[in-house]
Amino acid sequence: MKRIGERVKRRRELLYLRLNDLAKKVGVSSSALSQIERSKAFPSILTLKSIAEHLHTTVGELIGENETLSNNPVVRRDEIKFVEKNASGTEIYLLSHHDIHKQMDTYLVRFVKGSTLEGLFTNIFAQIYCYVTSGAVQFELDDKNYTLEIGDSIYFNSKSQYNAKNDTEQLCDLLLILSPPNY
Repeated sequence: MKRIGERVKRRRELLYLRLNDLAKKVGVSSSALSQIERSKAFPSILTLKSIAEHLHTTVGELIGENETLSNNPVVRRDEIKFVEKNASGTEIYLLSHHDIHKQMDTYLVRFVKGSTLEGLFTNIFAQIYCYVTSGAVQFELDDKNYTLEIGDSIYFNSKSQYNAKNDTEQLCDLLLILSPPNY
């Protein structure tokens, strides 16, 4: 809780706002805002929401919601999050923490025999990079077919027509990266 005041002050100064000006906009006295910034007092949730709005940020940012993510960039194997499974059996797992400042999203795409990308990663606008980490996958990109095996990669724009299918008996794992993140 002590850090809320530090974050408010840092954000206010970043926007070149004087303490008196922010206090007026928020509807609190300059003294009250000063006490909040020095962690001598804690704002009510309504006051915190107003401060966040006038600082053009979120309450989550002011309370440090994303700081634990940036302080812990490692995602352990047991922390990987299941995202979605389509009708053909392909599963998607998120390989990174949620962070509103990310420049890309990283996924593990797991294909079982006969599964495809159909219905996954639709309506996105991003650059896509895929790298095969196990198995093999048939990739169709703009009416051309490619067989990607372990260590192979492909890079394309999401506006292209694309699909992928596992025609083998074994699992196929694909590292898929979207930039910007928008899935």
